[in-house]
Parts: sequence; C-alpha cells; structure tokens
Amino acid sequence: MIEFRRNIQLWFAPERIKEDGRTPDYRFSLANERTFLAWLRTSLALIGGGFAVDQFLPDLRWAWRAGLALGLLGTGVLCALRAVNHWVRCEQAMRRGEDLPVSRFPALLSIGVAIVAVAMVVVVLFGWEG
Repeated sequence: MIEFRRNIQLWFAPERIKEDGRTPDYRFSLANERTFLAWLRTSLALIGGGFAVDQFLPDLRWAWRAGLALGLLGTGVLCALRAVNHWVRCEQAMRRGEDLPVSRFPALLSIGVAIVAVAMVVVVLFGWEG
C-alpha cells in the first residue's frame, strides 16, 4: 500500500523519478510513453463507447442501457488510471535495472470488454426493447 501511495505521488511529480536509479536508454523511456498513450487512447475509446450507448440507443431498456454505458465508462476510467500507474512503475523498474512489472489488468480489461460485447450481441439479436 505504501508503494501504491508513493506511485500516486509520482503521478504529480514525475521529476522525482530521477532520484531513483540511473537514466535508462531514452528509447525505452519513449517506448514506455508510447505505451502510456496507447492505454489513454483505449480509455478514451471506452468512454466514447459508453456515451454512445447512452445517447444512441434510447429505445434500449433503461437497465440495459445504463448497465452497458456505466460498464464502458467505468472501464475507461480504470484504464486511464492504470495507464499512469503502469507508466510510473515501468519507469522505476527501468531506472533500477529490474524486470518490468507484470499485471493482470490487460486480462481483466479484455474480459470486461468481452462481457460488454456479448451483452451488445444479445441486444442486437433480441431487439432494442428486450
């Protein structure tokens, strides 16, 4: 828990990362940043999908619409927060010469998106007013 709190502090003071270890090859830091940006694009797509479900499926039963929209919005928020946390953890590991951190988040994100996709298939197959 202390490490997580320290990582959150580094979100707002990234210059403090330089206090730990030595500077890695810039190519690796830039690759880490590109990965961070890819996670943010994924987050924005999920959030956009949540708004699209809410706005463009007015005939869908409210519980379905709200559930799908909130599922996508919540997943987008988690993805954005996870992106910055993963960036900090990877940058620290590179500076320390450690293995990059592993995470279950990509698997959980995939499962979450798959669940929403299956729900959308059900909505399409059985009609909007299910």
